[in-house]
Amino acid sequence: MAGRRVNVNVGVLGHIDSGKTALARALSTTASTAAFDKQPQSRERGITLDLGFSCFSVPLPARLRPAPGAGPEPEPQLQVTLVDCPGHASLIRTIIGGAQIIDLMMLVIDVTKGMQTQSAECLVIGQIACQKLVVVLNKIDLLPEGKRQAAIDRMTRKMQKTLENTKFRGAPVIPVAAKPGGPDAPETEAPQGIQELIELLTSQISIPTRDPSGPFLMSVDHCFSIKGQGTVMTGTILSGSVSLGDSVEIPALKVVRKVKSMQMFHTPVSSAVQGDRLGICVTQFDPKLLERGLVCAPGSLHTVHAALISVEKIPYFRGPLQTKAKFHITVGHETVMGRVMFFSPAPDSLDREPVLDSFDFSREYLFQEQYLCPGPATAEADEKAGQASAGHGPRQQWALVEFEKPVTCPRLCLVIGSRLDADIHANTCRLAFHGVLLHGLEDRTYAESALPALRVYKLKQKHGVVERVLDDHSVIGRSLFKKETNIQLFVGLRVHLSTGELGVIDSAFGQSGKFKVHIPGGLSPDSKSILTSALKKRGRAGRGEAAKPEEAERPEPAQPVGLSLSFKRYVFDAHKRMVQSP
Repeated sequence: MAGRRVNVNVGVLGHIDSGKTALARALSTTASTAAFDKQPQSRERGITLDLGFSCFSVPLPARLRPAPGAGPEPEPQLQVTLVDCPGHASLIRTIIGGAQIIDLMMLVIDVTKGMQTQSAECLVIGQIACQKLVVVLNKIDLLPEGKRQAAIDRMTRKMQKTLENTKFRGAPVIPVAAKPGGPDAPETEAPQGIQELIELLTSQISIPTRDPSGPFLMSVDHCFSIKGQGTVMTGTILSGSVSLGDSVEIPALKVVRKVKSMQMFHTPVSSAVQGDRLGICVTQFDPKLLERGLVCAPGSLHTVHAALISVEKIPYFRGPLQTKAKFHITVGHETVMGRVMFFSPAPDSLDREPVLDSFDFSREYLFQEQYLCPGPATAEADEKAGQASAGHGPRQQWALVEFEKPVTCPRLCLVIGSRLDADIHANTCRLAFHGVLLHGLEDRTYAESALPALRVYKLKQKHGVVERVLDDHSVIGRSLFKKETNIQLFVGLRVHLSTGELGVIDSAFGQSGKFKVHIPGGLSPDSKSILTSALKKRGRAGRGEAAKPEEAERPEPAQPVGLSLSFKRYVFDAHKRMVQSP
């Protein structure tokens, strides 16, 4: 660590016009190629359209330094890279991309307005993708001087209350004025509270464990050419390390190129590791082909057409998550449309410990019509979705996501499902669920080659009644099947009589959907008595005859003797077989 910079990425997130770019500018000493709304569209519209990056450096705090070695060493620096995320609602997919590469999040709040729609969505993204938060109350210069401190105290209490039910409970709140007088004010106006914010950030930052081993993977957010040099890809290293002369692959394009030169904020370097912000220069590559995406060690990433993911609903999303519904799925740094199918552990394995980092194809899973939320309302939803539960949702749920176009991503990457087509002016959270990609299906024909191995079943139940008794071991049933049903498919399946006997469907009986049931253990005397009484009574009633006195005294059976048939049908079984548990 000694003699080098330690890089930490700090995200600057918040609602549009809360002053994020001005705050990043006030904090920064070195601007990267993408910083401070350099895009012409950004300048025209006065909003950040893409991720901007800039940085400042401070001496590495003593608490983060290793024990000193022998001899003099240059003072190590803490480089804080600021990721300025756009606050405009329609650019949320860029925000999600930015949140995945940050170690600490600054949530910027306009002190005159408080929490707004996108600030709430940024807080949700932060809870999913980040461990630490600092709340920055910006634009304090707009508060009347005499009432300023009282207004700051009031907003601080409000923000602390908002954070109470999140993982960021107790996070620090700090007031600043990044650009006193607003964007058009002269530059001579000095920002307020910036030095205190730098000190707070320095005290809050902890250096994440950086692992240089493992395959190189970098998230690229900008790509441009420099005349006479080549094409530069700027981004953040997500895993592994890279050195001059290494070969890197752009997997989305199946292109491999050699690293010609590298820079960190205009400083040439010969190597870089996980967490570093980096520009890589390669030759013979058209920058127009890659605006944002991934660069990796050759052959280390795969393109998937569908994926199995763990799922957790975002509590602020209103409405159910339905199977077969389409969502905007953000995987790594790509956002594509995808259709989902939810499922949970089979009822007989509900007590198993959740597995967080892999998917077990040897287990059976229960199909769900929708995601099941924990809580008192779950029992009813469970019943509708076919989940046998004791009034609480399953401990773990998964989804099969089928992408409309293939995506390139690492295993175990973050997945976020959103409804970005919802009204951007409505005061609702558009982020629906999040999870982890556990298994990618790379084969284009995965529906035939891979899905049959996914043992997700629907629990089917049919109910009918006994029409009459043939003998001690046989009854005729009805109302279990429609007239047009091919009963031959059900021959051999077990049925239960409401009187307790177990029977087996033997054959069809006539053409009207009736069937013969064989009862291996025979009907008990009690069952025969109930059946005979019920059927006699039904027969007399049908002919309009009065019941005999001794029959009239006999207690009337509450209802006809029922027949129930339960079986599993596996969702991806091409033969649509019906299976019963032993």
